[in-house]
Amino acid sequence: MPSSTSQRRNLRKRRKKALVWKTAAVVALLFLLLAGGASAYFLQQLNSVSADTEEELQRGEKSNLRDQAVDPAEDSFSVLFLGVDDREEGSMSGRSDAMVVGTFNKDSKKVKLVSIPRDSLVNIEGHGEDKIAHAHAYGGTDLAVKTVEDTLNIPVDYYVKSDFAAFTDIINDLNGVDVNVPFDFTEEGTTFEEGPATLNGEEALKYVRMRKQDPRGDLGRGERQQEVLESLISKAGSIESIDNYNDVFDSVSENVSTNLTFGNMIALQQYADSLNEIDSTQLEGSDTTINGVYYYQLNSEATLEISNNLRNQLDLPASREPLALPGTQMYNEAPAVEEETYGETAP
Repeated sequence: MPSSTSQRRNLRKRRKKALVWKTAAVVALLFLLLAGGASAYFLQQLNSVSADTEEELQRGEKSNLRDQAVDPAEDSFSVLFLGVDDREEGSMSGRSDAMVVGTFNKDSKKVKLVSIPRDSLVNIEGHGEDKIAHAHAYGGTDLAVKTVEDTLNIPVDYYVKSDFAAFTDIINDLNGVDVNVPFDFTEEGTTFEEGPATLNGEEALKYVRMRKQDPRGDLGRGERQQEVLESLISKAGSIESIDNYNDVFDSVSENVSTNLTFGNMIALQQYADSLNEIDSTQLEGSDTTINGVYYYQLNSEATLEISNNLRNQLDLPASREPLALPGTQMYNEAPAVEEETYGETAP
């Protein structure tokens, strides 16, 4: 029988594969807005999408960590991308399975992305120490935003939240994505033949998930994921020439919510040239188990460094104060966490 250590390792690998694709899915939704161009028709449709998707946070327009609200047309700003695991049809209150913080610098026009592992152990206001993915389940978008702000000590100015079903729908709406399959392989019952191919949404998901059959392992898989994203962005850039482009806007309208206004979305166009030079990273940490439940313990020093890098990107001064992360001493005292609804217990 496999050891518990081996089982946990395999579980983490499965989660990581799903997280990589889900993270890419969430971020690509915003990139669709950036790559869509500025044709009169596109702007008209974008205005309609904005009206359907706009949902203000309870706190209002301004982050509590800001002296005043920012304007993406003139200021550096941040966006929290949320990919939500909706367990009930029409629900947007499930766990956030993907959390990515994007920062946009007004001077350099650089875009930096930081992925937050869903099992990261953090402090959630009103709920104590728990996995960061649970913040959205406990208090919706507002609590998810507040938790990220508390964890990274940065203001979250905007958010984009999506149901993952939208991503495969959008690929289908765009008549698929064009890829160059590097070699023959079969994944989850679908056979991929070497050479150029156009994949639908379901096939694209399998194409980017495969790793074991790739002689280059994670590196090869990463290149396939990048290939699919680049193809998606390219298709979005010529959206006005696609017969069923209306379906793309419908998919976004039905599955996405954001506090970005139409004017904010237009302002994002200035970052379109930065899409191929994005700086991406993930919070560092280590595995731990508390009362039989698996958590990802963030490395305090590495997280502080990333926090200050993000603050610099937002034109904010660096902080020398330690971040509000759960410490090692509280692990042994932590109460059992109810996981029947929201999490997985360690094997």
